[in-house]
Amino acid sequence: MKITIITTGGTIEKTYNEQDGSLKNYRSILTKILEILRLPDLDIQQRNIIFKDSLDMTDEDRDLILRLTRLEMRHADAVIILHGTDTLEETGNLLYHEIKEPSCPIIFTGAMRPYEFRDSDAVQNVTESLLAARLVSPGIYVVMHNRILKFPGVYKDREQRTFNSHQSNVRS
Repeated sequence: MKITIITTGGTIEKTYNEQDGSLKNYRSILTKILEILRLPDLDIQQRNIIFKDSLDMTDEDRDLILRLTRLEMRHADAVIILHGTDTLEETGNLLYHEIKEPSCPIIFTGAMRPYEFRDSDAVQNVTESLLAARLVSPGIYVVMHNRILKFPGVYKDREQRTFNSHQSNVRS
C-alpha cells in the first residue's frame, strides 16, 4: 500500500529548544514515529511542506496543502496530513469543499501534546491513521483518539480535548 504523509507542523511536531526554553516547530518528527512502528508492507512517502503552529497558517499555506493533496492522490492509496489541531477543522473543510470526489482516503491527524512529551498522543494518532487508511473508503477524515470522523461537521471539542462531529458519522 502506498501512503503519502504530508507534514505541516502543529503540536504533534513541536520540539523543545533547550537554549531558549521554547517549544516550536523546527522540523518534522514523523521519521522518529515511523521508526518505532512495524510497517512491513507500507510504502510511505513523506512530504514536509510547512513547519508552523496551525494558528500561524495562512490561506497560502492551506492552498499549498490542497494542491499537494490533489497531486499525491494521483498515485497514493491514501494521503495522511499531520496538522495542528487548532485550525485542522478549517483546512479539512477547505479540502472537503474543493475536492469533490477524492480518489482515496485523505486523513488528518495531529496531537494535543507534542511527540516529545511523555504523555503525548502522537504515536497513537499516527498509528490509528495508518490503520484507518486501509479501512475507510475515499473521503476526508480526522483520525484521533480511537475515532474516525468524516467531514463535514468535524470540530475540535476543546472541553473534551479531542475531535467530535455534528453529524452522526463517528466510528469508534
